[in-house]
Amino acid sequence: MSPEAAGPGAIPDFSRVPGTPVSDDPRAPAELHEALRRTGYTHDRVAELLGAAAMEALARDQAVPALRVLEPALRTPGHPDRALAAVVVLFLLGRTAPADALAPVRPEQLLGLGLAEETAGGLRATVDLRPHAADDGTELYVASDLGESQRPGALRRDHVLGIGQASLTLARTTDRRRADRALDLGTGCGIQTFHLLGHTAHVTATDVSDRALGFTRFNLVLNARALGLDPDRLEDRVSLRAGSLLEPVRGERFDLVVSNPPFVITPRSAGEGPQDRYTYRDGGLPGDRIVADLVRELPEVMAPGATAHLLGNWEVLAPEPGDERPALERWAQRPAQWVPEGVDAWFLQRELTGPEEYAETWLRDAAESREPEPYERAYRAYLDDFAARGVEAVGFGMIRLRRPARDRPGDVLRRFEHVPHALQQPLAPALAATWARADWLAAHPQDWLDARLVAAEDVTEERHQRPGAEHPGVILLRQGAGLRRTVVLSSEAAGFAGACDGELSARQILGALAALLDWAGDERRRLTEEVRHLVLDGFLVPQDLPPSPA
Repeated sequence: MSPEAAGPGAIPDFSRVPGTPVSDDPRAPAELHEALRRTGYTHDRVAELLGAAAMEALARDQAVPALRVLEPALRTPGHPDRALAAVVVLFLLGRTAPADALAPVRPEQLLGLGLAEETAGGLRATVDLRPHAADDGTELYVASDLGESQRPGALRRDHVLGIGQASLTLARTTDRRRADRALDLGTGCGIQTFHLLGHTAHVTATDVSDRALGFTRFNLVLNARALGLDPDRLEDRVSLRAGSLLEPVRGERFDLVVSNPPFVITPRSAGEGPQDRYTYRDGGLPGDRIVADLVRELPEVMAPGATAHLLGNWEVLAPEPGDERPALERWAQRPAQWVPEGVDAWFLQRELTGPEEYAETWLRDAAESREPEPYERAYRAYLDDFAARGVEAVGFGMIRLRRPARDRPGDVLRRFEHVPHALQQPLAPALAATWARADWLAAHPQDWLDARLVAAEDVTEERHQRPGAEHPGVILLRQGAGLRRTVVLSSEAAGFAGACDGELSARQILGALAALLDWAGDERRRLTEEVRHLVLDGFLVPQDLPPSPA
């Protein structure tokens, strides 16, 4: 039933939204899922067939290397990989595939579900349909709109984005703890919902786009068996709701929230409407307002103890007179003002780009660079828009919020870090462990020093000194896992870390160093704070934690 046909007061089920796959008969998607599996259409099998070079080229939206690999199989009746090659050509490359090569997938299946259309020479896909491995290794298929490399011209304004680097980043940084109710705000094709279903009892998925909800419903039905869903009773585990941002869930509370919102900063123009925006990336607000509003308002729908995980952009404005710090040192000023009182927040900035590079990235994303004159107008509009607000740079990264379960000692956790280097994936366990350590330190402001500390298994020490120098000039600790931080140690902290073999408590080591170095001032206080940060960031690990209060 389409939203338009649902009738006054009816709740649309998004099973027949124009321009999306059809999902009102759950048997047909289930049969297609089984047929795709019989062709060998899985992530690992496709990677094996194409080879590393062609897969890497495909990730750059270059299809030619993959075509060269697949064409011999397509041209050879009876070839063992002919069906798999045809499915890859059809759905991953967006090219015409011979209908007789697709079996066990039947052409009438694809036509009836709205996944392909007949053309001279065979079938051509109307959607992108690709394999995806869930957290537990379950093989899923995810349908979305064709990308710019799979179709001519600029993307449609109501484009439904498929699996991309941003959605994978969000999935890898989301807590995978058990929860009753989860919210996927701005679900798109539903990728975050699929992951949430593995560890939450019920997911509410929202989007401003009916087409996005149509794709999400189709993907849920297509993968119902793998996701443990009853396709005739999706509402038992999933609720699909249309609306902007928090409108569909005002007054409700969730234990876990994820969102890859339409955060892209876009110039506003007089008289524009929703039809003028790329709904998958443009929320219709000026500057970085959409992310600012979400950070301010999300705690309203978060139950006590809930966490929220989202991606976003933030603007870095030109400095105030007399402030000579570079943008990299000032970027957190505005995001810090968005976080409500009493809410934990952690911003991990991955990129910081200038206005020009930012404009080029998003104009290229929608294939707008293919038309020179409109491209130049749009580029100028971006630069004029940034200049009007005094924007010097734009940051991108991950945001983690937590509404504390109860009042607790110590300050709320507020962290703003620039981490452009490669991180361990999935990152969520390392982030959760850091918050657990912060809670423990806050609960034990004095007696944490009674713990015996050792260096974490992934930590190594690095010393640098000039040739012939008696002592090293720089001493570093490096993490090989998690956030893979590097910290520069004072000579006192290096001595402390070297003594952390689990035999003495932190308090005993501090006392010994104070006596050895004949400290008379606040040296002990400074070293205690330096060690506390090493514990918080996981360089030093307590061997015998004092219990946290109940």
